[in-house]
Amino acid sequence: MIDDLAVEAAGLKKSYGSERVLTGLDLRVPAAHCYALLGPNGAGKTTTVRILSTLVRPDAGRATVAGCDLLADRRGLRSRISLSGQYAALDGLQTGAENLRMVARLAGMPRRQARRRSAELLERFGLADVAGKRVASYSGGFRRRLDLAASLVSEPSVVFLDEPTTGLDLPSRLTLWEVIGELRSTGVTVFLTTQYLEEADQLADTIAVINAGRVVAEGSPRELKQRIGSGRLELTLISGPAFAEVARTAGARIVAADAGRLAVSVATDGSATQVRDLLDSLDPARQAIASFAVRSATLDDVFLTLTQPAEREAIGV
Repeated sequence: MIDDLAVEAAGLKKSYGSERVLTGLDLRVPAAHCYALLGPNGAGKTTTVRILSTLVRPDAGRATVAGCDLLADRRGLRSRISLSGQYAALDGLQTGAENLRMVARLAGMPRRQARRRSAELLERFGLADVAGKRVASYSGGFRRRLDLAASLVSEPSVVFLDEPTTGLDLPSRLTLWEVIGELRSTGVTVFLTTQYLEEADQLADTIAVINAGRVVAEGSPRELKQRIGSGRLELTLISGPAFAEVARTAGARIVAADAGRLAVSVATDGSATQVRDLLDSLDPARQAIASFAVRSATLDDVFLTLTQPAEREAIGV
C-alpha cells in the first residue's frame, strides 16, 4: 500500500447465493480525505463497507485499510478503524455518558481515561446538556450524534459511515455535516456512503459512483459534473410521438428522460449559440418542443447518466 492511501482495494468480489453483489471493485482512498460512495439500491455500497470493516469476508480480491491487510491482519485493522452503520447501535436504557464510557472501557481504556474521553466527545458533539439523560429519550438527531461519537472513542484513523444521516431532519443533517468536515480537517479519513447526492457534493473530496458491483466513475464533484457537460437543456415535448422522435435524435447526448412527463434533458455548455443549435437540431420544424429551460449540471445528472442505462434503452438510445 502506498503510504498516502488510507484504503486500497483491488478486484473485490462478493456473492450471496446466485446474486453477484460486487463484481471486481477497485478503490484508492487518500488519507485525510472524505471519500463518498454513491450508487442505486443494491449496487454494493453497504457490502463494500462491511468488507472493508472486516464484518464480511470477500470471495476474491485484496484490500489494505489503515496500513493493515484486510485478511492477514484483521485484528490490527479493527484497532485502527470505526464503523457507524445505518442505524444507531446504542443502549437506550443507559445515559449518553454511560454509553460512551462503556464503549471506552470495552476498548481497553482505564476508568479515568474513559470518563475523560467521554466528556470530550459529549462536548464536541453538542451533547453535554443531555449527557445524563437516557438515550431512549433522545431525538433521532441526538442518537445519530451519539452513535458517531461512540465510533470515535478509540480515535480511529479511518471512519466508515454507512448512510449516517438517513432519516434525519435538515438541522440534524447539517450538524452532522459539520462534524464530518471537522473529522477530515483533523486528519481522519472518512469513507462515506449516502443516498443524498447533495451530501456527497458538500462533503466529499472524491466521489466514486458504483453500479452493478463495480466503480463506473470517480472524481471530484466538479470533475464528475464536467463529464456530462457544464449544464443541461431541459425540454418539454408536446406529445408522445414528439418525445420519441426528439429522444431518438438526441441519442447519447441525453442526460435524463421521462416519457410520462414528456421531458428530455441533454448536455450543454449553456452558451446561447449551443442552445440555439441544439434546439434547431432536435426540432428543426419547430413543432415538437413545447418549452425549454437551461440549468447547471448537478450530481443528480451524473447519477442518472451513469446508473440508469435501462431508461436509455427503453427510449432507444
